[in-house]
Amino acid sequence: MITTLQKKIGDPQQSVTLYGSTPPRAGASAEVCSRAAARLAEHVRDCGLDGLVVYDVQDEQERTSEPRPFPYQPTIEPRIYAHLLQEHTGLATITYKSVGTLSEPAWLDWLKQAHQSYGLGMLTLVGSATPNPPPDALSADRAMQLARTHAPHVMLGGVMIAERHTPAYRESQRLIAKATQGSRFFVSQVVYDPEPTARLLTDYAQDCRQHGVTPQRIILTFSPCGRPATMTFLKWLGVAMPPATEQAILGDSAPFTKSVQICCANLAILTEVAAAERIPLGINIESVSIHKDELAASIELVQALRAVATPHSHAD
Repeated sequence: MITTLQKKIGDPQQSVTLYGSTPPRAGASAEVCSRAAARLAEHVRDCGLDGLVVYDVQDEQERTSEPRPFPYQPTIEPRIYAHLLQEHTGLATITYKSVGTLSEPAWLDWLKQAHQSYGLGMLTLVGSATPNPPPDALSADRAMQLARTHAPHVMLGGVMIAERHTPAYRESQRLIAKATQGSRFFVSQVVYDPEPTARLLTDYAQDCRQHGVTPQRIILTFSPCGRPATMTFLKWLGVAMPPATEQAILGDSAPFTKSVQICCANLAILTEVAAAERIPLGINIESVSIHKDELAASIELVQALRAVATPHSHAD
């Protein structure tokens, strides 16, 4: 069954607003997980969301030599939490899945269960977080090929990292290759510096024209930030954070409000670029923090970003 969210993502005239969430910690009881899903459902009830994003949190220790700011906490299977959220909110989920540790048979088994047992119809596939994965590690590209063959009813997506878009590694070409393999949307990491993303959007549109293909939907992720520890974590995750932006947020008497204003300004810039290049955008709001004030700021950010995005929708 094609969900409303699948239709919206596939229709460039439609806007798309999502909210990202991390599953509860591994070992949490069914009751605790259900309560977490219920709390999130209440949290986003009046946001007018089109869907939810559920992340597959990985250690990523080998991705960078920088020490991890917070201890890694394994979580429950993302498909379990995604299923709970669908039940509690009535919204479809886009569920991340890191495939780098799976064999091909294990991936096909996971995929079958995700659809039949958990009712998931949308997945974002992520490869290994390490620069040198083991030779037998399943790549995101191969996982997507298998999914397209064995689960054609599932809408597939990928990740977009503007910070790695360079002349030597053209992320724009990677997006086109992933779309050829089956990706119908791409979700960015958190945006705090609009320049790398604007450059990638422009190059992606140009490459699409050269290849004679239509750009897929790009979903831009934003997150409030009001604490030095949260700022440190965002930078550890690889988010480009201009020093002036960091100073503007942490030096403000109302840092959460300031971060929301900066996110809105960045979206306005990127919306203009995408409109000029005829790339359909979407927005995804997440809170990388568990602090109540930052969670509250994430809800404020949903409304603020929608106000920016709506007048400049792709339909205009």
